[in-house]
Amino acid sequence: MSLDTQNIIHHWREAVPNDRLAHLVRDASRAFHKALQVRLARHGVPFGHWTFLRILWEADGLTQKELSARAGVMEPTTFTAIKAMEALGYIERRQLPTNKKNMYVHLTKQGRALKKKLVPLAEETNHVSIEGLAAAEIAVTRKVLLAMIENLARDELLQSEPPRAPSARAKAA
Repeated sequence: MSLDTQNIIHHWREAVPNDRLAHLVRDASRAFHKALQVRLARHGVPFGHWTFLRILWEADGLTQKELSARAGVMEPTTFTAIKAMEALGYIERRQLPTNKKNMYVHLTKQGRALKKKLVPLAEETNHVSIEGLAAAEIAVTRKVLLAMIENLARDELLQSEPPRAPSARAKAA
């Protein structure tokens, strides 16, 4: 176990066991990413390409803009990844003859074939993460995390609504 991991565990179990959940979720996410990154590196696939490949395996032929939105990253980040993935032979970019404005990203045969190699690595990472946990604990964790995502999505909508002008009745009061 690395010193960084030991420090994180000490932080959560002893130093500040009641720190904000957002920090705990972030640290768990980092641990997942690091575990998968190590596995992907053995196959010469940068972690940054993983997200885009996963999306394209489910929905091939997206525009760069759609790919950015689904990945939750800025378009320049997507453009950089696409250029690298194209150089590796994983994807190709095409324009439709009827639409020269948009560039569509398509997996190559090589990019599609990566799914058989890489998905088991992600599944292995997930299996490692739940070692020693009971099925009921995993179910509760999933339920709680999904509820948190839904709550935060609802809050995001509320926060993005423009402020309403006070009604005439409220002004008179």
